[in-house]
Amino acid sequence: MKTRRMGRVDLTVTELSFGCSSIGNLYRQISDAEAQSVLACAWDAGIRYFDTAPHYGRGLSEQRLGRFLASRPEAVISTKVGRVLSPALAPISEADGFVNPAQNDMRFDYSGDGIEESFEQSCERLKRSRIDILYVHDLGEFTHGQAGNAVHREDFLGSGYKRLMKLKETGRIRAFGLGVNECAVCLDVMRHAGPVDVILLAGRLTLLDRSAEAELVPQCRQAGTDLVLGGIFNSGILATGPVAGATYDYGPAPQHVLTRVAQLQAQAQAQGVPLATAALHFALRHPAVVSTLLGTAKPASLMRNLAAAKAETPPGLRALFA
Repeated sequence: MKTRRMGRVDLTVTELSFGCSSIGNLYRQISDAEAQSVLACAWDAGIRYFDTAPHYGRGLSEQRLGRFLASRPEAVISTKVGRVLSPALAPISEADGFVNPAQNDMRFDYSGDGIEESFEQSCERLKRSRIDILYVHDLGEFTHGQAGNAVHREDFLGSGYKRLMKLKETGRIRAFGLGVNECAVCLDVMRHAGPVDVILLAGRLTLLDRSAEAELVPQCRQAGTDLVLGGIFNSGILATGPVAGATYDYGPAPQHVLTRVAQLQAQAQAQGVPLATAALHFALRHPAVVSTLLGTAKPASLMRNLAAAKAETPPGLRALFA
């Protein structure tokens, strides 16, 4: 597995990383054994960077990842802050798409104290005394709306960013940044709080949605901020193609998206490449990207994506990426 070095910090990550939302029971329940099996598959394939979050199964993903990596200290781990967990007051069967999650309630808190509380909880679940990368999770209007984000933004700019700096200065984390689904909040933080080391950007730098290239990518290059890409299939449609029921941004794909994906699929197939492979190669070849997340609960799906990543990129396909 090839590795890439982050520009602002002394940290090297594998170019493919494993996203751990599915092992938090996203959309369907899996057993502990199934979770350990897909993690072992990723490890055996050479992946050494794993991304998780308290949000994924209300801590379940972190617990499962922590058990798997307990004897693998060389792994690079990222997790997220912004959500603080506490023992549930009533039984929870489903939460935010996660089935039978860990029995924890959740509150949003982007203040310095909230970030540190969330961080310490994650360390306990992950069985680590420090975390390699800490992302501020879902700050912005995409998740909270305009009014809600105004409150969270004030908390983060007031004390949250400074606490992240302190955690980095004391060696508890090696890098920090944002884990979000939108570009605007990244630009806002970089302009009004200060530099960030890395941004985990989901769905805004893909074969279909290249909106990050307008402002965010140039700003990151200027600041030396790396990008880790999530959501490279735009929540499904770049994997399935424009089929009936295809999903885009976690909902039914609108007609203009279906039309554009059909065009992309035809262009990829003309080069003898499946649409999903083209989407994966776009992410891997982008010069602003340090690592690309693959997330699944099924070893077979992971192996299929890993094989696609190893395939040669036809010269004609590269024109699609320009």
